[in-house]
Amino acid sequence: QVQLVESGGGLVQAGGSLRLSCAASGRTISNSYMGWFRQAPGKEREFVATVRRSGPSTYNTDSVKGRFTVSRDNAKNTLYLQMNSLKPEDTAVYYCAMGASYFSDVERASRYDYWGQGTQVTVSS
Repeated sequence: QVQLVESGGGLVQAGGSLRLSCAASGRTISNSYMGWFRQAPGKEREFVATVRRSGPSTYNTDSVKGRFTVSRDNAKNTLYLQMNSLKPEDTAVYYCAMGASYFSDVERASRYDYWGQGTQVTVSS
């Protein structure tokens, strides 16, 4: 049984930083596509970033370019999202997602098989 547990969310002032973590169990993240999505109130779930089994990571460049960095620690089976220069528009629930198969359209939420429960990030102005 795969479980994804996010942590690290909270309240931060604009310009601040947070690091989200996603601890996985039941499947190794090194053999998976690991992504971050977010959903603000009244909006659709939005792709943030993905790290593939191999090769470069992919980011939603319009929203987070140069500010967010996705990484993973295979030994800890944990995914991270370092968020810097946070803006009020980054306020959302952030979800970790795992894709077990190969796919190229990493921005599509339906491609991912498992999801965490989400962690709230609130950025005040």
